[in-house]
Amino acid sequence: MSATANRANTPALFPVVTGLWGLRNVFANLYYVQTSPTAWVLVDAGLPGSGSRVEQEAAQLFGPDTPPTAILLTHGHFDHVGALPHLLKRWPEVPVYAHTLELPYLTGRSAYPPPDPTVGGGAMAAMSFLYPKQPLDLGSRVHPLPADGTVPHLPGWRWVATPGHTAGHVSFFQEESRVLLAGDAFVTVKAESGTATLTQQQEVHGPPAYFTPDWPQAARSVRLLAALQPTVAATGHGIPMRGQELRSELAELAEHFEQQAVPRHGRYVGQPAQADETGVTYVPPRNLRVDPLWVAGLGVAGGLLWLLSRRRR
Repeated sequence: MSATANRANTPALFPVVTGLWGLRNVFANLYYVQTSPTAWVLVDAGLPGSGSRVEQEAAQLFGPDTPPTAILLTHGHFDHVGALPHLLKRWPEVPVYAHTLELPYLTGRSAYPPPDPTVGGGAMAAMSFLYPKQPLDLGSRVHPLPADGTVPHLPGWRWVATPGHTAGHVSFFQEESRVLLAGDAFVTVKAESGTATLTQQQEVHGPPAYFTPDWPQAARSVRLLAALQPTVAATGHGIPMRGQELRSELAELAEHFEQQAVPRHGRYVGQPAQADETGVTYVPPRNLRVDPLWVAGLGVAGGLLWLLSRRRR
């Protein structure tokens, strides 16, 4: 286990590499990427209600009244886009980019497949039925990422399709430094666990199970990212990892994904949800089996919500 494990007091704003900072927004991360002395982009946008904090940290890093040149999204789940309504009002000229298969959830056309709170066995999973489910409608502010893999306003980086957690999930990879912004294709904390989320116990895990509707695609995406041999991985949840520890744990997850990441049972296990450019086209029926760990997780969910709200202040 990493020497950085169990960092309950990890600073909310943290450096990743030169010119790249992360902001831990309660339990989800977003990233500031500097592209020149006077320009930067935002990758993901945190939880609802966090817009002022995101803006304040940007002003500390880049100076007041310095909006990003673009906002890039790994995907459109509520904990990655929640600040957008505030930020887009404050930054009226800033474009947003996402994969074309994410656009239905960012233009009000479709909601994501429902979460499965019975998988993962932790409080964060148990609470997932409470998480916001309605899509954003960003209208003409959101644009598809270029089909050639280039990233607008982020030279030297490319986007990599990493579906599974969502149909249009992408990761961002800088070829020269081998720095990876993986979103939720994999994470560096057990995202289903309330305890691990609070302590930031650092280790590579599969995507948050309660919000992952296609496990075969998720497995292929992890194996694709492992093959990139990243030197640093900054993910949507957890503390960034680097070096041999990262490569070893990611290779282990890629090799044993079905055993380590895929739940033994669940709504989407063996029967993925389906989606196309219009949004969700099929959702399998609910799994009526109730896992005792889910019941236990639900029992502590209220207390965890209270603790997380105190940490956010």
